[in-house]
Amino acid sequence: MALDVLTVAPLYQGPDINKIRLIAQTTKKSTIPPKALTPARSKLTTIETKRIMSVLDETIHKVELVSLLSHAASESKTSEGMLGPDIAKAVREHEDLCQALLDRVSYLQEEERKLQEAEEFEDEAWFRERLFAMDLQKSQLPPLMQEIKESTKNVVRLLLSNPQAASLLQAQTLGRSKEAQCFIDSLVELRGFLFEKLLTSPMEARDKIQFIQDITRRNRRHQEIIDTLENELAACVRNRNAEVEKENFVIQELKNHLHQVLRFSENSLLRTKQEAEKQQKADFRASQARVATVQQEILVLQSQFHNLVMENRDTEQALRKKKYKVETEIENWIQKYDSEMSEKQDEYEELDIIHKEEQLQLEELKKRHDVLVEEFSQIQAEREILTKKRLEDEQEMVRMVRAATLIQALWKGYLVRSMLKSKKKKRGKGKGEKKGKGKGKGKK
Repeated sequence: MALDVLTVAPLYQGPDINKIRLIAQTTKKSTIPPKALTPARSKLTTIETKRIMSVLDETIHKVELVSLLSHAASESKTSEGMLGPDIAKAVREHEDLCQALLDRVSYLQEEERKLQEAEEFEDEAWFRERLFAMDLQKSQLPPLMQEIKESTKNVVRLLLSNPQAASLLQAQTLGRSKEAQCFIDSLVELRGFLFEKLLTSPMEARDKIQFIQDITRRNRRHQEIIDTLENELAACVRNRNAEVEKENFVIQELKNHLHQVLRFSENSLLRTKQEAEKQQKADFRASQARVATVQQEILVLQSQFHNLVMENRDTEQALRKKKYKVETEIENWIQKYDSEMSEKQDEYEELDIIHKEEQLQLEELKKRHDVLVEEFSQIQAEREILTKKRLEDEQEMVRMVRAATLIQALWKGYLVRSMLKSKKKKRGKGKGEKKGKGKGKGKK
């Protein structure tokens, strides 16, 4: 584009041409692309990042398994021998649920299409009934979708518990649909982006952001230069066409008046030549005076330029010193930061080793605690049994004492009553004997 502008530039004034050349030179210099930033590390070092990547890898693995369930259900005989009866049964049930959901969705879509065609009968009773039935069918979709989710979780759980069946199912890559493969590829691409993001340190992230900002600024600047050059090119083309038209018009007029010019006399030609020579001499003298004036201005401008160069050179030297000082301070701070971070890393590694040892001791103590808790529970159960037995013995003893006391009381009462009865009998016999003796005496 800049070359095209330079080719049509002789038709126009000098300052615009110089400006266009400067813009073209800046575009050539700024087309050098900056170097892209890559992470310094190639492996994950922290546990959190490894856990994140393991979660994403497990998700990709599960998605790969789920995307092959429809293929496994379509080939039930092969899948039953490859996956086993339990997994094959779960896959068939899952496929039945999915097919039921698809049937209901297709039915609802067909009903909606029919209702849209019959919108003119909105006030009719049958239209409202069909609309109500369709709403009822829609309300039954969420429970069915929840069942499909639970069935998917169950199938994935069974496949993960049987790695051999999962590997055999995962080998059937031809049965996966294009949409599922595209989704898996997107997840793999996301894993690559996430892996690069986790490998990137904060300083590298800042450098990368700065790199992107520089690229954006350069692109914006280049676009502005391109727009400017295109506008100038369009203006140059328009001006060139206007000049061409004007020159064609002048040429046509000159051709028309050419015969008239040839009719002029030699005297008019000589007079014209003399006037041209006089004008040429006057222009030559004026040009010499103008050249002298321009040379004086050039001398003055050269002296001003020299003075400005000296001033800017002193300023540049001071700025260079300041820049060197700032770079030295930044380097010292970076070295100090690196040394402190290395010490912190060593301290962290020592604490990590101590933490692992303490973790092992804690696990041993937990095992001992579990054994002691089990023994304590057994002892506590035995104590409860002994306490219960002792209470039962005490209650039995109390019942026996109470029964013995009651028996003794009854026995004592019986003895007392029997003694009282014997005493009453003896008293009755004594009174009878006394009466008989008294009667005998009276007879005598």
